[in-house]
Amino acid sequence: MAQQHEPQELPNEKIKPLDVKYIGTIDKTEVDSIEVSQYDFDSAEFKNIPELVRTVVDFEDDPSLPVLTFRSIILSALFFFFVILASDPLGRFLARVLPDYRVPLGRFSFSLNPGPWSAKEHAIIGIAANAGSQGQWATYLPTNAALYYNITINPAVALFFGWGCSLLGYSFAAMARKILIDDPEFIFPLSLQQVTLYRSIDANNRSNHKRAREQVKVFWIILVATFVWQFLPEYLFPFVASLAPLCWFASRSHTVNFIGAGHGGMGLLNITLDWSNITSHVITYPYSVQVIIFLAFVLTCWILIPIAYFGHLWGSPTYNIMSNGVFLKNGSTYPFTDLIYLDSSGMQHINETKYEEFGLAYSGAQYTWQLFMWVASYMSSYMWCGLFFGPKIYSIFKARKQSGDYYQDRLSRIIQQYPGIKRWEWVAITLVPFLMLLGVVVSKAIYMPIWTYFVALLFGAAAMLPMSFVYAISGFSIKVGFFNELVYGYMIEAKGSSRHPLGQLAYRIISGNVWYDARTVLEDQKVGHYLHLPPRQVIGIQIIANMFALPINYGVMRWVIDTKFDYVSGKKTDPLGQWTGQDFKSYNTAGIQFALVGPKKLFASDFFKPVLWGFLAGALAPCAMWLLHKKFPRARFDLWNTTIFFASAGVFYGNLSTGPFTTFLVGTFTNFFLFRYRKVFWNKWAYISGAALDTGFNANLLFIFIFLGTTGTKMVHWWGNNADSTERCFAL
Repeated sequence: MAQQHEPQELPNEKIKPLDVKYIGTIDKTEVDSIEVSQYDFDSAEFKNIPELVRTVVDFEDDPSLPVLTFRSIILSALFFFFVILASDPLGRFLARVLPDYRVPLGRFSFSLNPGPWSAKEHAIIGIAANAGSQGQWATYLPTNAALYYNITINPAVALFFGWGCSLLGYSFAAMARKILIDDPEFIFPLSLQQVTLYRSIDANNRSNHKRAREQVKVFWIILVATFVWQFLPEYLFPFVASLAPLCWFASRSHTVNFIGAGHGGMGLLNITLDWSNITSHVITYPYSVQVIIFLAFVLTCWILIPIAYFGHLWGSPTYNIMSNGVFLKNGSTYPFTDLIYLDSSGMQHINETKYEEFGLAYSGAQYTWQLFMWVASYMSSYMWCGLFFGPKIYSIFKARKQSGDYYQDRLSRIIQQYPGIKRWEWVAITLVPFLMLLGVVVSKAIYMPIWTYFVALLFGAAAMLPMSFVYAISGFSIKVGFFNELVYGYMIEAKGSSRHPLGQLAYRIISGNVWYDARTVLEDQKVGHYLHLPPRQVIGIQIIANMFALPINYGVMRWVIDTKFDYVSGKKTDPLGQWTGQDFKSYNTAGIQFALVGPKKLFASDFFKPVLWGFLAGALAPCAMWLLHKKFPRARFDLWNTTIFFASAGVFYGNLSTGPFTTFLVGTFTNFFLFRYRKVFWNKWAYISGAALDTGFNANLLFIFIFLGTTGTKMVHWWGNNADSTERCFAL
């Protein structure tokens, strides 16, 4: 699959405009595709392509350009960080120095230097790097085993579990590919940002592209400035990462400190100058999505938290509202390891005698309503998909059945001329991870009953389409939440199966977290679609890169456990708040509550019973928005996505509530004011600036990790790096 294929039925030259008229309807300054800016965008092959895509994507293709070459493979193997920047000059260097020699390998023969360095080679390297960064979800299983149960999962088991889960993401992505990748209305905002950077760098190397040279120059200025600045919040001056003005004016008041602190408090009016707390979502998320996310944050952190905290409701203050751990009824730590016992067959069960002694596994108010929100989000995703996308899905499948290729827009017509993945190859891509994971499950090394594996696959496949729709339109990634844990808990209780919390986590990863890998797979395939890369080569390099990179991710995970164990496990508190281990603790808490204790016991209690109302809320909210949209279409109630709202309200901020307020302020400036009133400026600079900011931050993070983190170098404590509170909220 990784070999190159000659394009079918294409002349060895640039594709000419298909049935278009060159008319002066589009301003060149509005269009990033400078060479071809005068298409008739009202024609049949352009009318379904959104305006935002028109300003970014090129509508010309040169099928003779090399893609998957010796140069691109070598550079893909060497770089997993910042490849978009590093690979372009190195690729041009290799094009100058490599000999024009063809390696004789029969049908797999290839040239060391097939000609000038191409933009498509550049893009395929970036896609390989993104694919290589996936699979980290699978490392959560051996991480939690080491952190909470003193279990070291065999490295071979951990790697095969990781490979199986990552490759399964490609199988899931294949189910939605024909709709999401081919349909021009699903824009994938993050893909557009990457395309902007690729095209700017490529055009910068051609002397007649003044605009591209300006974009690349600004890109590097912003990147270097961000790289230098990030040393302050990340290392030298962490005070600026969370500015809590309320703490400064009432330094001795615990109440005011709690309200204003971003670390361990509500974060009211908290400002961050750390780009890691903001990110380029302020550009890639549509403004309507940013408003929804902020309103959900206001509800959870600025309304519900103070009601619970100061009103002593939902278990507060007995159960720490800023913790996602589990507690005994008196608020002390729940001794979950004492509840696990092995029967004669080696299966893990709950010790009922001990459970009668310990009682229910309670959680803090914030974590408890998180369960409600995630259940509501899961239900909402299906209802929203059915109501708002159901007619579109039906029309697509109906048209495909009648006439083959349904999409006839300019981009689809270009990509349809390249060979796609054959059906038997998709079967193989599905069968390999299926058997790989089945072998791991059968080995009983991950504490998961064999029959639940098949149920996990069904639920994972069912969630793929509704989750993908939301992501493709908005760039917002929905977490599957706790619905799968609920199903798993009821299943193992009914069958009397093993109830080890790690089995629940394995089920969660297969049935839910694999979606996160599938999401990125689709996102990069959309990049390939926009840049006219042959689909076979895109998918082939994604799979190869993922297989090679997973051991690196596993090695990093082992390093974190060995060097940061006390911080990540919660035995010690990281004063900078960088190693909190919140995700790991959340996974473990879910395993204790839904697998070990079980949902029957959990929801028989008055404390957790209200969570089940989330199913009804998630089902009714999309119906209300759909009815309002039908009644008042100009009010755009279709933009108020209830799935995004519930998912955002389900985010556990815990002791890190700094960032959302600043993100909303920056997003209002970029994606409301600039996008609406300075559209030309936004089109030219938004995506390139977002990419520069993210890249500068990541470069700084990598530098600190390699040169300071691994050597144990620590910043001395001073006023801006106080040992007790970097925010200077001392009364907290």
